[in-house]
Amino acid sequence: MSTLSTFLDLHGIAPESHSHPPVMTVAESEQLALPIPGAKTKNLFLRDNKGRRHFLVTVPHNLAVDLTALGRMLAAGRLGFASPERLLRHLGVTPGSVSLLALVNDQALAVEFVIDNKLWEADFVHAHPLRNDATMLVSHADLERFLAATGHEPLVVQVPAAV
Repeated sequence: MSTLSTFLDLHGIAPESHSHPPVMTVAESEQLALPIPGAKTKNLFLRDNKGRRHFLVTVPHNLAVDLTALGRMLAAGRLGFASPERLLRHLGVTPGSVSLLALVNDQALAVEFVIDNKLWEADFVHAHPLRNDATMLVSHADLERFLAATGHEPLVVQVPAAV
């Protein structure tokens, strides 16, 4: 996290951090019942069928995503979950630690960032600081500053829900 901390400090981004036991899933994080305000998130690291395009999709924690509809929306064809190896190569994290803050490691800008409009409009969102034993509370202003500093243009959409 020292690289992330350095990056955040360099860009004047100061999210509040809360330590907690490691969690691998949204369900596990729900068990913690952390008294942290802001919008809880779920992050999906996806790839297109040919493995040429990669997406980090950040949605509300309780949204089941319709990958077929999302693939059409992104003109990406069929979407699937990217492998842990691709995750490590592109975002520098392992499963369970994925969050929008991992975009700090995508210096090649190989990952397209998609965020649900409900999260984009939230005053604060939750994000793991590249490990799953803490949660950062990121203000909207800090989120915009972070994305600009990493060079990622957010695609703000209403991510389609599975029925």
